[in-house]
Amino acid sequence: MDKSKRLFLKPKRSFRRRLPPIGSGDRIDYKNMSLISRFISEQGKILSRRVNRLTLKQQRLITIAIKQARILSSLPFLNNEKKIRNNEKRFEKIESTARTTTTGLKKN
Repeated sequence: MDKSKRLFLKPKRSFRRRLPPIGSGDRIDYKNMSLISRFISEQGKILSRRVNRLTLKQQRLITIAIKQARILSSLPFLNNEKKIRNNEKRFEKIESTARTTTTGLKKN
């Protein structure tokens, strides 16, 4: 092969085939919380198909199962634990600064 042709050839990449996140025996159901919780972000949002590496059919079934679990109160609609903690800290800081401020009374 000439040098000019070799420059345009892409090197072969070795890649490891990833295992599918849902096995053949796993049943996609609103009662299967261990399976459903893998496809939800920390904030409680449903992760995209690209992130989950699911097929279109699997993603639809997961979405339906998550929505059913939310309606039946098995899953929260939003996970606001971080936001609540941050708001509490912010509120505590405001209270502490309000307590420490004093009025400018002058003693003569």
